[in-house]
Amino acid sequence: MSADVPAPAPASAVAPASDVVPDGPGTAPGDGSVAFPAAVDSFGRPPRARRRRRRAVPVWALVLTVVASLVAGGVGGVLGTRWLDDRRPADAQLPLAPVAAGDVELTGVAAIAQAVLPSVVAIEVRTATGGGTGSGFVLRDDGYVLTNNHVVDAAADGGEIVVVFADGSEEEAELVGRTSEYDLAVIKVDREGLTPLVLGDSDEVVVGEPVVAIGAPLGLASTVTTGIVSALNRPVTAGDPQAPAFINAIQTDAAINPGNSGGPLVNVRGEVIGINSAIAQAPGATQQSAGSIGLGFAIPSEQARRTAEQLIETGHATYPVIGALLDQRYVGEGVQVSAEAQEGTPPLTPDGPADRAGIEPGDVILAIDGRPVTAADELIVAIRAKAPGDAVVLTVRDGDGEREVRVVLDEFTGN
Repeated sequence: MSADVPAPAPASAVAPASDVVPDGPGTAPGDGSVAFPAAVDSFGRPPRARRRRRRAVPVWALVLTVVASLVAGGVGGVLGTRWLDDRRPADAQLPLAPVAAGDVELTGVAAIAQAVLPSVVAIEVRTATGGGTGSGFVLRDDGYVLTNNHVVDAAADGGEIVVVFADGSEEEAELVGRTSEYDLAVIKVDREGLTPLVLGDSDEVVVGEPVVAIGAPLGLASTVTTGIVSALNRPVTAGDPQAPAFINAIQTDAAINPGNSGGPLVNVRGEVIGINSAIAQAPGATQQSAGSIGLGFAIPSEQARRTAEQLIETGHATYPVIGALLDQRYVGEGVQVSAEAQEGTPPLTPDGPADRAGIEPGDVILAIDGRPVTAADELIVAIRAKAPGDAVVLTVRDGDGEREVRVVLDEFTGN
């Protein structure tokens, strides 16, 4: 037995009469008098008080009580209902909104949405192996629509592209041209009199300005979300992982989800400043669980304008190059030109832009037009944001120090 549990008292044991028990059995509480012996049972416990025997209630009385309760409840319910009925008004006459003297002019996001929504479309791609959805918007009144290449590329080798307009009507579309390098595509429907959206000047966009994203996220057409431009010049890769597009992107916290791809990002004037193309994913997230976490990316409208014009005119798009291979293994400040050939390709294209400018294998490019670069993708997207024939100034470091080099970009035809 445990040391802290007292053993039961013997059957004959009683409390000693000579003990002083201030508040114990057989005393007037607190008077300090001598205790009288208190009887205990065979386990040293005081006996239970003797219970008084209850008189049995007749069954007929219980039945009568239950019946009376039910009758009383029913009568009470009837009386309560009649009392409520007597108090109900004959006509509820809920208040109505005042009648406006004329059409109410919408302002803010509502006005932007009203103006832009008719020109935004949902896109459905149907192939023998499946399909997908995305967004787009009208470029010209004769049926040209801009979207992302990754929205329609499944139909490039056979398949059906269907455009669903804001009023619910549908038109089958043909693929005019696409480019994986910029993740853009132009399609066309056989319809006239459409209302095109205006492409604004993305070079004038500033961090913090309000924007509206419109599209068909998760297949929900004509969805409007709002936010701000949260950053500029984000190096983002989008589209096919095997042939990614390099985007010098506009970052926004407007909610963008799968299905928003190809839809417009517009400013407060309803001008398109970007084409929504990619979203950031939390670490460990999968494509199936992707959703908005407040980091969406859009292709700047100036890039979209140049590319769309080329796709409409020729079916293909070009992009600028400097003619140099970059060493992805390099760790350090800036971006390094490869010191040796890669898979048979020389580090510098003979008589290419970098070669003509005097750049050497192993040189480190620190900045482009005064903007520091710390990764190969940053330099690539900064160059892709230019047009063939543009000149850029590269800050280059070699064994002798730093120098600035002017490079005129060459044109390369994408796929």
